[in-house]
Amino acid sequence: YVQHQIYDRFCAAFARRIERLRTGNGLSADADIGPLMHERAVKKVEEQVADALARGARCLSGGKRHAAGPLFYQPTLLVDLPDDALIMHEETFGPVAAVTPFDDEAEVVARANATEYGLVAYVVTENGARQARMGRALEYGMVAINRVKITGAPIPFGGVKQSGIGREGSRHGLEAFTDLKYLCLDVA
Repeated sequence: YVQHQIYDRFCAAFARRIERLRTGNGLSADADIGPLMHERAVKKVEEQVADALARGARCLSGGKRHAAGPLFYQPTLLVDLPDDALIMHEETFGPVAAVTPFDDEAEVVARANATEYGLVAYVVTENGARQARMGRALEYGMVAINRVKITGAPIPFGGVKQSGIGREGSRHGLEAFTDLKYLCLDVA
């Protein structure tokens, strides 16, 4: 979601940046975007993109499989998405960015939370009070504010709702793989 006031400028700049991404072997330093996991993942991305376009979204970049191979999908920018588009309510594990405008904070929180998923949300704002409000209000296991990289070994990675139970990483992740045992011994 991007505020109406900057929406057109943001979408144009984002499309230019996406066009510069390099697709290739995910292990190569020359590639920005690698392949998807399997054919089912590619088909899910295709279904979500087709659904969004059928509902009135516009594609500013990409939007189809990449010539690099059967598991590659072009980095894609969809804009003007309606709230009922599949991609707005399903997790997308492919190189697709879905951007739609919003007017105010309460509206965007309600729209972002209107999904059964909740892995990670990203917020970009210079307003400190808004950072705190959004961090609390968004129903996601992780909220990144003014940054993209959110994970690492000491970070409790995980979502809420249908995006998972428990955490990976950190001591919280280790506890999920620990069996506790209570031993009561009478030494008398």
